[in-house]
Amino acid sequence: MFQKIIFPRYIIILLALFFFIYIYSFFHLYYSDYTIQDDTQLLNNNYTSTINSNGFVWPVPGCKTITSYFGYRQGSSVVSSYHSGLDIGAPTGTYFVAITDGTIVNTGWTGSGGFTITLVNQNLRISYCHSSPNFIVHNGQKVSKGEVIGQVGPKNVYNIPNNPYKDSNGNPTNGAMTGPHLHLTIRKDGVAVDPLNYL
Repeated sequence: MFQKIIFPRYIIILLALFFFIYIYSFFHLYYSDYTIQDDTQLLNNNYTSTINSNGFVWPVPGCKTITSYFGYRQGSSVVSSYHSGLDIGAPTGTYFVAITDGTIVNTGWTGSGGFTITLVNQNLRISYCHSSPNFIVHNGQKVSKGEVIGQVGPKNVYNIPNNPYKDSNGNPTNGAMTGPHLHLTIRKDGVAVDPLNYL
């Protein structure tokens, strides 16, 4: 009365493979050491940052690619031939941290630096350029090294009066830039110095 159903061998193998992947993913997600922190957790806690021998921490945890070094470089229509800081490639929204203790003295638009957060520690003035315009710190705020102070901003920003910076499509950019990244400038006694001397 009931007809026996026979599945082809490849169907059985595919089903077994799918089941194995499903079980592996479940255990990997719920029982591994990997955890996902939400934004509130990140903003309330410092990243676990390694303090180097100079007493500074790397500004963008998890992002180590330097896309442009301090000093002279070949110019283009977008960037100048002298680079006063260090560019670290990072996607829009990536958190960055205070490389040292200090006081926030600026959160705003700075022209070629786009939206910028500036931190002062004694004779050092540290600027984080091309940041998100949604600032999470404010002028006068005291911050500690390793504390989250901002996010890498988008390439394109709008509603900035007289913004001369544009991409190849004519859309306004977050200062002089070709893509999302953090530009870090350190000025010692008013003179730009190579951030790698500290980092």
